[in-house]
This record gives sequence, structure tokens and C-alpha cells, in this order.
Amino acid sequence: MKIIFAGTPAFAATALAAILAAGHHVAFVLTQPDRPSGRGMKLHASAVKQLAESHGLPLYQPAGLKEAASHEAIRAAAAEVMVVAAYGLILPQAVLDLPRLGCINIHASLLPRWRGAAPIQRAILAGDRQTGVTIMKMEAGLDTGAMLLQRAIAIAPADTAATLHDKLAGLGAELIVEALGRLDDLPPVAQPDEGATYAAKIDRAEAMLDWKRPAPELERQVRAFNPFPVATAAIRAALLKIWRAEATAGCGRPGKVLSADPSGIVVACGEGALRLVELQKPGSRRLSADEFLRGFSLGPGDEFSLRD
Repeated sequence: MKIIFAGTPAFAATALAAILAAGHHVAFVLTQPDRPSGRGMKLHASAVKQLAESHGLPLYQPAGLKEAASHEAIRAAAAEVMVVAAYGLILPQAVLDLPRLGCINIHASLLPRWRGAAPIQRAILAGDRQTGVTIMKMEAGLDTGAMLLQRAIAIAPADTAATLHDKLAGLGAELIVEALGRLDDLPPVAQPDEGATYAAKIDRAEAMLDWKRPAPELERQVRAFNPFPVATAAIRAALLKIWRAEATAGCGRPGKVLSADPSGIVVACGEGALRLVELQKPGSRRLSADEFLRGFSLGPGDEFSLRD
């Protein structure tokens, strides 16, 4: 099958690699323009671009797809179908209509739950017990298209956004290859209205822990924001990053340190307590609680700052 592939991050690159391994002809790859990142803010190619270049695939990196001129390269490819995975740009109806068999999307949730930009993080934050991948036909609405394939996986108690991302990327790659091989035999199923939720993009402002909330919610926040934007907590003017934490028993004024030893720093919450297991202070690397306490004086009675 002759395919156009549109995607940008590692999640999409995993799918593209599977499509190539399955023997499909990828005529053309769309990915976002190179972005500055790192300490030097140098331009870096997306994971999809790096993979495409390693296979010698034609590349197109428009800043947007609203202008008619940007559609010519897509039209010229004369592909049967476009596969879209975490591309990051809105496809206007004119682009959706170009491939003969339309555009299909790999979405990291069990639609209609968690339509939108951050389905992996929102599923963890909400305490969902399962998530999955949906292959759907694209339309103008935000992740509202008819479903072709869907498969669920459990969210493990220790899953972070990073570990769950990798599981879903592998599942998405498996399902898109299956879908491409069965496109003629997959009847589109309209999404139900019941159960639809929206997964808003993660904002850095959400990172600060609110000690007045129950400990299990804060534990999920830490897992959902690992590796980005990473949960934070302030104490004595130092803003700490919290990489790993676990809910535990404890009672006290929210934000108060109940104990601090090599096993972790236990902080009272609105309900229960949160044991901080892996932390990072400004200008340092990620440290276990044991390593952290050797260089940062902290003990029972100290208090983390409360959010307004």
C-alpha cells in the first residue's frame, strides 16, 4: 500500500518503523519543523525525521497546512492513505480529502475517552485502571472520527507517563500494521457520545504539588508528569523536582515533614502522606532520598510550601 506518514515524536516513529518493516511503501513523510532544545537551544530533528532520513524517505516539514500551496506535495505523492500519529498540526479538510482512502489516526486512548493532546497523562491523573489505542478515520472534529480498531491494556500501579507511553507506542505500531492490512474489511464504528472526555495539553503550571490534596492523587500526579513537566514542591526557597513518590500512611498538617530517612521523605497530605523516593534539587541530578538527604538538610517538623 502506498502511504503518506505524518508524525513527529518517538510515539510516531515507533509506528513508522513498524509500517516500513511490514513492507508498505511510504512515499512521503510529514513531520514538524526542527525545534530548538537542550542547553544550547540548537535545532534538533524530530524522531520521525531521523528515522525517515535513515531510510532515505522524502520529507516535508511545513510550519502549517492551511495554505493551498502546502497541499501540492501531498497531492503529488498520490498515496492511497495517510497515517497520522502525534503529528502536532491540524489537518484541514482539504488535506483529509486528498488520499483516496482518507486519513487514519493512531490515538493513545480508548476513545471516546481522552480525546485531545495528552491522553496518556490524563488517564494516569484520573486514576484510570486501563487505557489503550484506537485506530480511527480522521474528520474535522478533534479525535471524533469513526473507529476501525481498538485494544485495551492495563495501567500498572507503578506506570509513569514514560513507561505507559512506550507500551502504547508498541501497541499502536502493532494495530496500525493490522489496520493497513485489513482496511477493506474494517467497518467504521461511530464513537458513542457517552463517556467522551477531553485530554487538555499539559501545562507546566500543573506541576506544583498541592499538599492539601489526598496522597493517592499526588502520587498519580508524580507518575503522570514523569518525564514532563515533572512534579515540583517548594521548601525553603528551593524548588525541588519530584521524580518518584508513593502514597503511605501518615497524618499531620499538609506539607509537614513527618519523617526523613534513606527510604524516603514522608510528607503529610490532606489525606494520608506521600513518601518522596527520588528527588532533584536545582542544578543537581536525580537522586534517591538517601543521596538527597546527604546534601540537603531536611527532617521532621520542616514544612513544604503550600499552594495558594
